[in-house]
Amino acid sequence: MSEWTFLTNHALVLSVIANNPRSTAFDISQRVGITERSTRKIIADLDEDGYIDKKKQGRRVRYRINSDLSLRSDTHRGIVIGDFLESLGWNERKRSISKDRAQSEIK
Repeated sequence: MSEWTFLTNHALVLSVIANNPRSTAFDISQRVGITERSTRKIIADLDEDGYIDKKKQGRRVRYRINSDLSLRSDTHRGIVIGDFLESLGWNERKRSISKDRAQSEIK
């Protein structure tokens, strides 16, 4: 009997990127348990559809999550990626909001 999971490889890769924005494709593939080639294809899908932005930093890439985009499923279009990732333990949105508030209070 094969094992199954609740999350797709796309969701798992996105979750790893959210929690480790400077991860390499190799690191991500090891954490998710898929090939590096599959990981690179998923990263390309996420980038093409706007779920992530990539910024070159030296020899590495730093990823940023576009947390306001909705899930792709017709049954879950009302859920944004940030809320989905927060349910998996991601807290970047809260830190970003806190930083924005702190910067606006300084001004």
